[in-house]
Amino acid sequence: MTAPVRITRALISVSDKTGLLDLARALHGHGVELLSTGGTSALLREAGLPVKDVSDVTGFPEMMDGRVKTLHPKVHGGLLALRDNPAHLAAMAKHGIGPIDLLVVNLYPFEATVAKGADYDTCIENIDIGGPAMIRAAAKNHAFVAVVTDPADYAPLLAELAEQDGTTLAFRQKLALTAYARTAAYDTAVSTWMAGAIGETAPRYRSFAGKLAQTLRYGENPHQSAAFYTDGSGRPGVATAKQWQGKELSYNNINDTDAAFELVAEFAGQGPACAIIKHANPCGVGKAASLRDAYLRAWQCDQTSAFGGIVALNQPLDAATAEEIVKIFTEVVIAPGASDEAKAIFAAKKNLRLLTTETLPDPTRGVLAFRQVAGGFLVQDSDVDSVTPGDLRVVTRRTPSAQELEDLFFAWKVAKHVKSNAIVYVKDGATVGVGAGQMSRVDSTMIAARKAGEMGTALGLPETPAKGCVAASDAFFPFPDGIEVLASVGATAVIQPGGSMNDSAVIEAADRLGLAMVFTGQRHFRH
Repeated sequence: MTAPVRITRALISVSDKTGLLDLARALHGHGVELLSTGGTSALLREAGLPVKDVSDVTGFPEMMDGRVKTLHPKVHGGLLALRDNPAHLAAMAKHGIGPIDLLVVNLYPFEATVAKGADYDTCIENIDIGGPAMIRAAAKNHAFVAVVTDPADYAPLLAELAEQDGTTLAFRQKLALTAYARTAAYDTAVSTWMAGAIGETAPRYRSFAGKLAQTLRYGENPHQSAAFYTDGSGRPGVATAKQWQGKELSYNNINDTDAAFELVAEFAGQGPACAIIKHANPCGVGKAASLRDAYLRAWQCDQTSAFGGIVALNQPLDAATAEEIVKIFTEVVIAPGASDEAKAIFAAKKNLRLLTTETLPDPTRGVLAFRQVAGGFLVQDSDVDSVTPGDLRVVTRRTPSAQELEDLFFAWKVAKHVKSNAIVYVKDGATVGVGAGQMSRVDSTMIAARKAGEMGTALGLPETPAKGCVAASDAFFPFPDGIEVLASVGATAVIQPGGSMNDSAVIEAADRLGLAMVFTGQRHFRH
């Protein structure tokens, strides 16, 4: 086992000054000589710490607006020299290169600059060059050099110094891993931004990166390890939410909560709305004059599936809605906010997680979606398209009424978030039946009808709540049989993409059965 490496000289150059002074004071207390650059050097000097400017070490001033300051052999030689290699040591002595045992660098805030919507030139100026070069050099030479790229590692570093009077190889290896991952994530952010800036939809190389937010107990199943990473986009949702109570979110909780919140965001600014999700599929969605009633309407679509589900709201949770939600077991509730009274009601349910986000995600602005396959991965834009009344084409003799048209748009928004093949029944601003994930579209149609009938019985209704509903299909009907099922259930209008070779037969069946039908020219497969 190799002995710990003592730190005698450290180079500190950081954009994020969090914890900087405490770290520098502690290093000075260990007898470490401090080298620094620009604003970091000025801050250390103002704090009364002895610090040497890198420009004094290199003999060159910082130039070109700070673009050139650390790209010099006296910096990179100090980081890269192998301390057990006589030739390296001789070169250091000949050229006056001092060893650098610790590098503390965090990078120009490129990701934050992009997130603020900065212009092209500003983003370019926030691409760090010297920082990644030094980080990679120090990480490569981790046999002798410790590299810290995140203020979160300051405390572990100081603990290591206190315990070991230096840094162990195992500790430096872990820091090097973090360093390489950080520069990879940084380059990913730059390349992804540039692809968007110049309109390149399929760049030759594509990478994705994230920052660890949570190590999960397990993945979809207990035998699978898992972790949750954030992508830095700041899109409102699970990644940005504050959790007020309840145990840690699981892999499936996070996946389902994301699905629920993205769905309910479709109804931003349209009055109170609620979506209940189970296994990534909606089991109920409702709008109403109050949030409480919106929740109840969603719940009454499929009370059985709602048990143990995820509830998403498009407005801050209030006490009246909280009182209803706690009547059954619910895994997670996510909303833009929550009143103190609602939080107090939830506090009695220790296993119920409450998440708040302040805002809703914008359903018209998506992010790149990717999915792994054997040997590679698929990349696509998020499905953010929507239809307007002007996009619809009435293909039947009967035109939908104003109420039918309103429900058709509601059903279409929900169908976009249901696994294919998807059929959604809606009546008066609430789902009354959902058929999801079937190999046959007519099977989804029949499942939605069966669920509607079962809920009608459970609610004590004299007939199925699907009587007089409208229906949405995420893709075209290949045969008239699906339309015939819809009519038998009591549907009066249908929204679908159209485009089947059998469209004429499907339209003929709708006319024969008295249904109004509109084509969107757009489908919403969700696999």
